[in-house]
Amino acid sequence: MDIPALIDERLRELFPGLLGMHFTEATPDLVKASLEVRPQICTAGDILHGGAIMAFADTIGAVATVLNMPSGARTVTLESKTNFLASAKVGTQVTGECTPLHRGKTTMTWQTRVLGENGKLLAFVIQTQLVLQ
Repeated sequence: MDIPALIDERLRELFPGLLGMHFTEATPDLVKASLEVRPQICTAGDILHGGAIMAFADTIGAVATVLNMPSGARTVTLESKTNFLASAKVGTQVTGECTPLHRGKTTMTWQTRVLGENGKLLAFVIQTQLVLQ
């Protein structure tokens, strides 16, 4: 079963699909996705909008939570903090790599590193997801 392809299909008609996210790896311990920097998700100067980076990382962390929570549960973002370190220009691709910091019964906390094509760290996101039974 190709889990990343199933996630892509499920999210295609939702906001992550509008962003153009593509999942490349999805396990309980690591979720990876990519995003092409298109003009529609940029700000002045043809650089990726900070809100797009935040939405990208938030979605990756939510997917990581879903892969770790019990069947029938739901999740919502409780808190998210983003440190912006560098920019990504239009025409490039960014990747996100999400790993767990805490996996509890009611909350899960994730760290997502958003990287440029050259591997440079563009943003670092810590988010906490609430697990709803």
